[in-house]
Amino acid sequence: MREAPGVSQAIAELKALLGSRVETGEAVRAAHANTLTWIEAAPPDAVVWPLATDEVAAIVEIAGRHRVPLIAFGAGTSLEGQVNAPLGGISVDLSRMTRILAVSARDLDCTVEAGVTRPALNAHVRDLGLFFAVDPGADGATLGGMAATRASGTNAMRYGTMRDTVLSLKAVMANGAVMTTGGRARKSAAGLDLTRLLVGSEGTLGIITELTLKLHPVPERIVAAACPFETVAAACEATMDATASGLQLARVELLDALQVSAVNAHSKLALPERPHLFVEIAGGAAATEEELTQFREIALANGALAFAWAADETERRRLWRARHDAFWSVRTTWPGRSLVVSDVAVPISALATCVAETEADIAASGLVAPIVGHVGDGNFHVIVVFDAGGRDEGGRVRAFLDRLVARALAMGGTSTGEHGVGQGKAGHMAREFGGPALEAMRAIKGALDPLGILNPGKMLP
Repeated sequence: MREAPGVSQAIAELKALLGSRVETGEAVRAAHANTLTWIEAAPPDAVVWPLATDEVAAIVEIAGRHRVPLIAFGAGTSLEGQVNAPLGGISVDLSRMTRILAVSARDLDCTVEAGVTRPALNAHVRDLGLFFAVDPGADGATLGGMAATRASGTNAMRYGTMRDTVLSLKAVMANGAVMTTGGRARKSAAGLDLTRLLVGSEGTLGIITELTLKLHPVPERIVAAACPFETVAAACEATMDATASGLQLARVELLDALQVSAVNAHSKLALPERPHLFVEIAGGAAATEEELTQFREIALANGALAFAWAADETERRRLWRARHDAFWSVRTTWPGRSLVVSDVAVPISALATCVAETEADIAASGLVAPIVGHVGDGNFHVIVVFDAGGRDEGGRVRAFLDRLVARALAMGGTSTGEHGVGQGKAGHMAREFGGPALEAMRAIKGALDPLGILNPGKMLP
């Protein structure tokens, strides 16, 4: 990392503005660098904690005058180096902007500040019989960070991703202007879709400070099922058949046998160590029972070895907690080893082939890499376990990840279904989009951030 020119003057001005809410200590800066992947950590020169949109605007104005990079930070749960500061600069930690500004039960929406987390929002609206549906599995993730990375997760099959959930937002642009991208109407034909432009922009076009989000009624009944299969391909075929049949499943999650073994040890479960589908069905009592029966028939027809289901909330939560702890279960199963997590997504019809070819590639490469994924929408992850100090180990892992992306793109898929681009996937953007689309993205970046101060070194190669 090199110190950005003008950063000392900018930090002095920020301290005058924010006082003790500016930190330059080594430990604090290190905690605001990339921590969850093998991408080298690059700490910022300072960390600031704004409490409101107008303070973010003042921070941006100071940084702009001194040409200092700004990196928006939510909870640091991103997986592709989005929060790194490779050119130095200021980390803008929005985690103290935690006000829930408005909730409309009749309109099924709410407006929140960027630092609110999904569990905090759900606790707030639970007594209204509502919930926020996007569940990336990282409870600490902030809603602003989830919007910035276009997060999704286990509920995306039924309720959509952040792209579908954000009605409008407020963001501070690179010139310090505060922009609101729309209102609370469920549809609009007015102007360019600035909301979708900023959702998924990873802090490179503006810093999101407020969001207006869709909410949903809590379903009358929720049932979870765990289905072991002989092979991962058979589990994928069952998923494809269920999707084609029109079943309105809330979640369909795949764990391969290696991942099930790790989950059993970490979460004290006793699942058969076979590839599994975790399924959740939600809705009215009668409809839920009918869909459960239909899915059971589809699963058994595709070779499911058993079909166990639970409507008890405690057992359901335990099952899904185990699924969400997949990353940590791998870390505890292989202590002292390095991990890299990557995801791709393909059209649902290509899912079984893509996963099977990835399994074969893992075996041929001699890698340890459990597979887990939101297969209901064609998205799956690999968690590669390796020895960072091993001879040629890094090269083998990189080559495998390159082949994984190439395989998904060849099948009409994408290099990342939900982790975003950051630094880790920037090198794949040209292959995925081609020159004209990439140049259009660069033109938008140049128009909205001409000084290049917003999260530089990310997304665009």
